[in-house]
Amino acid sequence: MAAPRLLFIDIETAPVIAAVWTLYEASAIWVERDTFILSFAARWGDQKKTKTYALPDYPSYKRDKFNDKALCVELHKMLGEADVVIAHNGDAFDLKKINARLAVHGFRPPAPFKTIDTLKIARSKFKFDSNKLDNIGRYLGKGRKLAHTGAKLWRDCINGDEKAWRIMRRYNARDVDLLFDVYQELKAWAPNHPNLRLYDNRPGCPKCGSENVKRRGYNVNRVNRVERFQCYGCGGWYTGKVVKVGT
Repeated sequence: MAAPRLLFIDIETAPVIAAVWTLYEASAIWVERDTFILSFAARWGDQKKTKTYALPDYPSYKRDKFNDKALCVELHKMLGEADVVIAHNGDAFDLKKINARLAVHGFRPPAPFKTIDTLKIARSKFKFDSNKLDNIGRYLGKGRKLAHTGAKLWRDCINGDEKAWRIMRRYNARDVDLLFDVYQELKAWAPNHPNLRLYDNRPGCPKCGSENVKRRGYNVNRVNRVERFQCYGCGGWYTGKVVKVGT
C-alpha cells in the first residue's frame, strides 16, 4: 500500500459585481458578474515546492479573462488524487467554493478524500487572540502572509495587470507555505485527525506516521482500559489495543 497523499491548498476568488441601492447593509438588486476563482496554490505533503495556478497561465485567458474552467480542470485532477486535503477554513470556504465552481462547469465529484481544517483545530483546542492564518503563523513563529495592496490587488488582477498577477501568485503560494508550517505545529492537537496509518498499513503515529512512539500508560473507563501512546515525532497522543478489565 502507498503512503497517503496529503494536499495543502488555498484559493483566491474574485468578488461578485452587483448593483445596490445603498452601501450600508447592501442587498444586490442585480448581479453583473458572479464570483470565480482567480488562482490557487497547492503543495503535496511529500514535496518542498508550492505551485500556483492562475488564470493567465492558460490560453483561454486571452478569450475570456473571467473563465476559471481551466483552473477547475487542475483542481478536479488534484483533489481526485488526494487522500487528505488540508486548508485553513477549507471546510467552510475553499472546498465548498471549489465544489460550486466544479458544478457550474459540469464536473462530476472527484474521488472522496478526508479533510483537515487548521482553523477548526485552532478554534477547538486554543484561545488565540486571532484565528486568522496570518496571526497563527506569527504566534507560532512561522512567519506571516505576504504583504500586499489590499483589495486593489484583486481589482488589478481582474483588470489584467501583469505586475499584480505576479504578486498574487507569490501571495497565494506564501499562504500555502504558511499553512504547511502551521499544520506541522497544530496536527498533534487535532481532535479528529485522519488515521494515516491505515493508508499504508504500517505501525506508528496515526497523525504523522512516525514509528518513534512509546507506550505511556492507559486510558481507563468503567469497563476497559486502552493502551496509550505518545509520538516523539509530532508529540501527539493516540490509543492502541483495548484491554478488558471487567464485565
